[in-house]
Amino acid sequence: MKMIRTPDERFRNLPDYPFQPNYRIIPDGEVGKLRIHYVDEGPKDGEPVLMMHGEPSWSYLYRKMIPVFVDAGYRAVAPDLIGFGRSDKLTDRKEYTYQRHVDWMKAWLDQMGLERITLVCQDWGGLIGLRLVAGDPDRFARVVAANTGLPTGETRIPDAFLEWRKFSVEVPDFDAGTIVAMGCRKPLSAEVMAAYNAPFPDDSYKEAARIFPSLVTIDPDDPSASANQEAWKVLGLFDKPFITMFSDGDPITRGGEQVFQKKVAGASGQPHTTIKGGGHFLQEDCGKEFARKILRWMAGESPG
Repeated sequence: MKMIRTPDERFRNLPDYPFQPNYRIIPDGEVGKLRIHYVDEGPKDGEPVLMMHGEPSWSYLYRKMIPVFVDAGYRAVAPDLIGFGRSDKLTDRKEYTYQRHVDWMKAWLDQMGLERITLVCQDWGGLIGLRLVAGDPDRFARVVAANTGLPTGETRIPDAFLEWRKFSVEVPDFDAGTIVAMGCRKPLSAEVMAAYNAPFPDDSYKEAARIFPSLVTIDPDDPSASANQEAWKVLGLFDKPFITMFSDGDPITRGGEQVFQKKVAGASGQPHTTIKGGGHFLQEDCGKEFARKILRWMAGESPG
């Protein structure tokens, strides 16, 4: 198994991304060691807001939200999953599994030692982040779920997702910037689209991005189904504040907020809200508004 690392020069002068890189080295039984990159802004003794990205984005997705949390006195932390952003990448897509992604991020979180975390998760950031919550619920103070889910293979998968799953492994040119743009309601500049392509100099860097949709649990016999079912048992008892902030323009996850509202103990009585004007990547379309709604909710107010 080969590990590669995107050259640093690919990340120079990206628009609206002035953040200094931070790294943690985590153990891996196959490679030995892997490097995870993360943004870490604001006071180190501040209450952490952990923002987890999905497919095929990276911490750049949260660049509009990070300053909002920092200005409010919070510690804003946004890691890049293995295979994405400035984190290490494996060149064999068969080496990427749902469980390994969870294990990698758990090892990183253990090293970080974060406590009283507010988790903000979207897309695969939820599929992985919610597993982290279920594995160590005492570490988390609250959860914001946006355009995400925790599938167990027991419900129907939208045709739009099945088409995306097929597209991701078959398209000759997997262009992350174009894919992110397709998931937004507002147009992206060429410079922003290039920033989403920055982690991927050529196809050898794209194996995680290509295989991620195929790792989503769509059948009860999938390897991840039982682990997600166990996670739901914990989330069902998770009585800390849990709010859904799905956008109104995501055909992939539409309706998924109702599952969380029904099943998670801490979701009861929360002022769940729909963010209008946002596509799948609502952080791009409505980033500052999204962050401000989270802050109002954290302060005990209606997010509006």
